[in-house]
Amino acid sequence: MKLGVHLPQYGRAASPEAIVKVAQRAEELGFADVWVSDHVVQPAAQKYPSAYLFEPLLTLGWAAAATERIGLGTSVLVVPQYHPLTLANSLASLDQLSGGRLTVGAGVGWSEAEFNALGQDFSTRGARTDEAIDIFRTVWTNDPSSFHGDHYSFSDLKVQPKPARPIPIWIGGGSEPAYRRAAVRGDGFQAISTSPEDLAPIVAKIRETRPDDNFTVSYRTGWDPQGMDHQEIVDEAAAYAEAGVQHVVSAPWRTTADDWLKSMEILAGLVM
Repeated sequence: MKLGVHLPQYGRAASPEAIVKVAQRAEELGFADVWVSDHVVQPAAQKYPSAYLFEPLLTLGWAAAATERIGLGTSVLVVPQYHPLTLANSLASLDQLSGGRLTVGAGVGWSEAEFNALGQDFSTRGARTDEAIDIFRTVWTNDPSSFHGDHYSFSDLKVQPKPARPIPIWIGGGSEPAYRRAAVRGDGFQAISTSPEDLAPIVAKIRETRPDDNFTVSYRTGWDPQGMDHQEIVDEAAAYAEAGVQHVVSAPWRTTADDWLKSMEILAGLVM
């Protein structure tokens, strides 16, 4: 099982220095990748996630510049809150600048209040995400490129630079549409808040459509060895592996960079 770690991009632990320290230490420890979350705005009445959140792609660019080889990922990018052409250019640029290290975890979002604040239609977010993923792959491959869908349409456009290599897109979510989207359009699936027992049949169903070895099943968890029994983490890792999970992203609960680093170091010894 490969192990990734969330960067201290949010909350009291977040700072430019903390992001660099964690990214560099993760690379030294052999973590597969570092990850970020995405929320453009947060209504004051909304208590989750932390309202203090560095922009995800800028954060990954900052981490990429301080490292050499560790992977970069979004967990998850709320795709329908952006115009797909803008996002396609930003993602391709980040992948090119980092030397082909990006994985895009893509989701549809859950906060209707956030969509309203951005002037985005909440009810069509799934359909627009599907078209956006198709647009990414079109403009990352063809030059010039054209696309004509129900929500987005363009002809003979150039979107450059191209990515350094085909960017993997992992679909995140916990609903039937997300599972179908992963099986049909994804290069992987990232689950959250699901027990190993409940996740196993979901993975098996997705694998019926996507049995290929290059399709990755990932799980995002809150493993934090400074706040959990170590054996519980070891047992959960084994159970998720048995359920078909090949990759895990851990997000420590720590509020300082030093504690974040300590949790990473302990976790590496337990899981890797």
